[in-house]
Amino acid sequence: MSNGDDENADAPEDAADEEAPADAEEPTDASEPSEETTEEPAEEAPDETEGVPATEVTVESLEETLDEVAAALEEAETEADLDDAEAKLDGAESDLEAADFEEPEDEDEEDPTEALQSRIDDLRGDIEEARGPYAEDVEETVAAAAETVRETRWTEDGEPDVHAAVETFLADASEEVGANFEAGDDLDSQADALERAGTAIVDAGLDPDDDADTIAALVEIADTLEDDLEDAEEWSDLTVVEQLTAQGFYDRMNAENRKDFPPELTAIRLAEAENDPERILLAMENLESDFMQENCIDALRRMGSEEAFDIMHERAQKRKRPEIEVLGKIGDERAVDTLVEFVDGGNPPLQKVTLRALGEIGSEEATQAVANALDDEESVVRSQAARALGLIGDTRAIDPLSDTLGDESEDDSVRASAAWALVQIGTERALEAAAEYDDDRAYTVQAEAEKARDATAA
Repeated sequence: MSNGDDENADAPEDAADEEAPADAEEPTDASEPSEETTEEPAEEAPDETEGVPATEVTVESLEETLDEVAAALEEAETEADLDDAEAKLDGAESDLEAADFEEPEDEDEEDPTEALQSRIDDLRGDIEEARGPYAEDVEETVAAAAETVRETRWTEDGEPDVHAAVETFLADASEEVGANFEAGDDLDSQADALERAGTAIVDAGLDPDDDADTIAALVEIADTLEDDLEDAEEWSDLTVVEQLTAQGFYDRMNAENRKDFPPELTAIRLAEAENDPERILLAMENLESDFMQENCIDALRRMGSEEAFDIMHERAQKRKRPEIEVLGKIGDERAVDTLVEFVDGGNPPLQKVTLRALGEIGSEEATQAVANALDDEESVVRSQAARALGLIGDTRAIDPLSDTLGDESEDDSVRASAAWALVQIGTERALEAAAEYDDDRAYTVQAEAEKARDATAA
């Protein structure tokens, strides 16, 4: 019998001691990859969320989200709560923009995208309405009130009410923010004080949550200021008659001199008789009827008052002939640059009145433009140009006027105007040029030439 050792001796060697096949290669270090074989990199462990489907956006899910926003808005107590509700609403709107809902087949059926967007818009408006009030809202109201105080024309009764409203607001605002807002007695100073108060309210750094009571109080007194200014009487609240009465337009009228109808016509005629252009200009500003405007302009034309220049010049720039006539009567050289633009306009009625006005103004700056009109196609324009040159009296016009007078083909009315103009200029050379025609075929030319002859003889 053999013992256990013998049995172990006869048993096969361990696998590690077994003879390797002749063609087997020596094993390589595990850290050094074989030159002939490349192991595939181990795959990364799959993401635990991979393969989990995203939550599908449906009409129902969006409606549910909007219900949540509406509930959050109703329960919101702070600005932070409103911010959270708005953030959730922004997310819902983004989801709606990314979604691709099918349009309804039935034309009468509501489009879900449009319905959801409409609800989002409504909720966004509700959130904005729930915000605040803020100090900036108070400042905006006060700034608008300051502009109203400064720009509005108040009546004598309304102005004290404005002062009282501003002073009340400034006192109450001072108490709320712990500052002193002093104002002067005039309206501009009070408007400035309101603007300073508005700026100070914003600079106070009031928190819409922590200082809600203070802001609410400021909103209330700012609204009261706005209401008080609305109630104060301003000029636009008065009728035209009330405005004219307040400015003394009818003061000169009495039972004896009130002869015309409407009474405003009597007031205008009294103003003209008293050489008071301001009352007539007041009537022009307030009385819009063509009848009253014409009567005002007629009175100003007869008066030729310098005070009417600005309004007449402004209107004359629109080529209005009555106003141009008034400028001629006023005689202010500031109108020349405007009027010379109308001399060569192909509009005989406008040219005539303009040339006459330039002649009455008498500025030599207009000489060349007026002389050019001696070649106009219309004889009435040429005749008026000659007379205007005579009124201006510039000796540079003697030669063109002499040429016109000597032109046998020219209309006799134009030649007579040229002779008249030479007599008006009145220098020796001008008179001699006109005197040569004392036996002219046209009586009107001959009459002017005889005046020139008599003047030279004297």
